[in-house]
Amino acid sequence: MIKTKVKFLSMVISTSLVLSACDQDASSSAGAGFDNGSNNDNTSTDFNQLALIENLTDNVISPTFNNFKSEAEKQTTAITTYCESEQGFANNNVNEAEVNTAKSAAQMQWRATMDVWQQAELMQLGPLSIDSNLLRNKIYSWPNVNTCGVDYDVLFFKNDEVNGQPYDITLRTANRKGLDALEYLLFNESLDSSCAIGTVPTGWDILSESERKAARCNFATEVAQDIVTSTDTLLDQWNGTDGYANQLKQAGSSGNSFASDHEAVNRLSDALFYFDSFTKDEKLAIPVGLSTNQCGLVACPADVESPYSKHSLSNIQNNVLAFEKLFTGVDGIGFSDYLIDVGDTATATDMQTSITKVLTTIESLNTTLSDTLENNPDQAEQVHTEVKEITDKLKTDFITSLALELPATSAGDND
Repeated sequence: MIKTKVKFLSMVISTSLVLSACDQDASSSAGAGFDNGSNNDNTSTDFNQLALIENLTDNVISPTFNNFKSEAEKQTTAITTYCESEQGFANNNVNEAEVNTAKSAAQMQWRATMDVWQQAELMQLGPLSIDSNLLRNKIYSWPNVNTCGVDYDVLFFKNDEVNGQPYDITLRTANRKGLDALEYLLFNESLDSSCAIGTVPTGWDILSESERKAARCNFATEVAQDIVTSTDTLLDQWNGTDGYANQLKQAGSSGNSFASDHEAVNRLSDALFYFDSFTKDEKLAIPVGLSTNQCGLVACPADVESPYSKHSLSNIQNNVLAFEKLFTGVDGIGFSDYLIDVGDTATATDMQTSITKVLTTIESLNTTLSDTLENNPDQAEQVHTEVKEITDKLKTDFITSLALELPATSAGDND
């Protein structure tokens, strides 16, 4: 939660200090005085931006990436164990209860792994953002999901052949693997193909139930290991001597890719805008019915992020938690400190208040997003409204006070 000094200042701040931009929805391409990367950031402060960068890099982002690696490895182990139980059941060596226990353990570990990844989603910098987010998409390609493609790859992997060549998951498109593919493989109770009639993979319908389960599970093990491999690549590119973490922390030095520390701070702030473009617009506005969805413009449970696991609300919750970590810096320096240093305590306090409010609302739902959309769509819309309170501030007062530039994905967005 927000640090004590912000809590104290919020007690003494009066309503008159809230900036006039509080209720504005308009976006601009840059905050007032943005300097296009020069060493003068025009925030009229001697705030230690390198200390902010170092804390967020070393104590927020790096631990999240390392934690994800640990959970991804556990995921591979859990899925392997589950697959062994399925094979044992087919051979009459394992009973159904043991299979169900192993499957539940694999599903629980997927949830744990996804929880950490949903925080990493707010930290798409460097390795995760280059080449149109290529590495990120290998780990998690949502909203670009292709369950029919996964069905095909289950058989391709089983037969170890794709177009006459040995199967190689590293050559497959992102929407056929990753955490979203694993969700489908582990949580979808139907053993029928998700492909449209007439496009079902040849040979799937002739497999027995146990053969289908084994085929899906074996491919899930391959997908899980591929996620670990991609995470190793992420950590190598992030932690290396010339890695992105050191580039951030050495911003402004001779030969560094960042001309100034303020430019590096701007890249960190760019990551926060996932909360606007994806959490608010994709994960909430679309299924809530505020944007067009497959149900029209009404609440649509079919459009939630994680439909098979019903983990969508936890995904959003972890997005909020990651946003809060970057904003407050946890036990170190964060963006809230920067706002206070430039004299905008009101925005620091208001944004933290809104963060706390949406977390409280999510906790109070005590159900899934799908069920909320089905039975209490107004509550789901309330979550969207409270997330929007944060993103409205992010796109106006936040970037203006810190003389930052909006990322291209948000520039001109008046939503």
